[in-house]
Amino acid sequence: MLVLITYDVNTESESGRRRLRRVAKQCVNYGRRVQNSVFECIMDNSQCLQLKASLAEIIDPKKDSVRFYYLGNHHKTKVEHIGVDRGLDLDRPLIL
Repeated sequence: MLVLITYDVNTESESGRRRLRRVAKQCVNYGRRVQNSVFECIMDNSQCLQLKASLAEIIDPKKDSVRFYYLGNHHKTKVEHIGVDRGLDLDRPLIL
């Protein structure tokens, strides 16, 4: 399924900037960055639970937030894009 993950991490302190980097690194492991604090991730339920648990450990729930939007398996009809596309299509094969 396609999950859109957005986050807002308070970066007023060094610890906040560290949390921001850690959140981004976790999200990169599961999907592609489409905007500064927005990731598109193709994953199954167990991967989603793992990522949510990891992010819950990283953030400060009194200062930061993470949102998950579940677009499902038929996401191609639910996503429209205008402008510069960042990254690769996650559904297509990657040949190196």
